[in-house]
Amino acid sequence: MPATTARSTDTRRNILDAAQRIMAHKGYSAVGLNEVLAEAGVPKGSFYHYFSSKDAFGEALLKSYFAEYLDDMDRVLAQPDQSAAERLMAYWQLWRETQSFDECQGKCLAVKLGAEVSDLSEPMRLALKEGTGAIIGRLEGTITSGLTDGSIAVDDTPHETAQVLYDMWLGASVMAKIHRSLEPLEATTTVTRRLLHL
Repeated sequence: MPATTARSTDTRRNILDAAQRIMAHKGYSAVGLNEVLAEAGVPKGSFYHYFSSKDAFGEALLKSYFAEYLDDMDRVLAQPDQSAAERLMAYWQLWRETQSFDECQGKCLAVKLGAEVSDLSEPMRLALKEGTGAIIGRLEGTITSGLTDGSIAVDDTPHETAQVLYDMWLGASVMAKIHRSLEPLEATTTVTRRLLHL
């Protein structure tokens, strides 16, 4: 890769990383591009060299976030020395830990930006849909593995169970933010164990 291309990729990555840190706290609409560029150490006039519009930037931000999230999720769900049930519960424990930061303000962009940007930007809504769909797909696969290894039992299909679990955890994360309390996540952990017959 030529040096200029590598620098361009690094700068683009720095902008996305800075945006993720800031927007995890403030949301999308409350953050100006100048704030992101200052945090990334990039000159103000160069934003459009890396992104064609704020919409394209938001879409790239979400795609980058979900790529990293799914890599982390894959690491948790791929532990060969654990049953599928243990891997799933380790994933939910990690979710609980990431949502406990900053008085339950969390670090999940799907929680922070989901409702806000879905009405603002169709490309961002579709990036959220694709990313959350991939998460649900991984949950479904692990539930299916649990049915095979006998560590999990479900009353509905693996897909329906995965969808309900994800929706429930997403809602609990929003409630944890509202109440500044982990109680919604603790209750959801209990219900998760019940749904999986653990």
